[in-house]
Amino acid sequence: MKTNIGNIERVIRALVGLVLVALAATNTVGWWGWLGLIPLATGLLGWCPPYALLGINTCKVKDAPKA
Repeated sequence: MKTNIGNIERVIRALVGLVLVALAATNTVGWWGWLGLIPLATGLLGWCPPYALLGINTCKVKDAPKA
C-alpha cells in the first residue's frame, strides 16, 4: 500500500473520525457515529481504498525509491 493521502488531509480525517466515535460512544449521536472509524482508520494509515481505485493521490511526498 502506497500512501495516497496528504498530511493535512490525514489529520483532518483522524480528527473527524475521533469526534464522531466520541459522540457515538457518549450516545450524543446515533449508531452512525461509529462510521467515524472509517475516516479515523484512513487517516492513521494514510491510505484510502477509493482513492486508490480512482487514481487520486493528495500526498505530495514521493515514496522512496527501492534499492
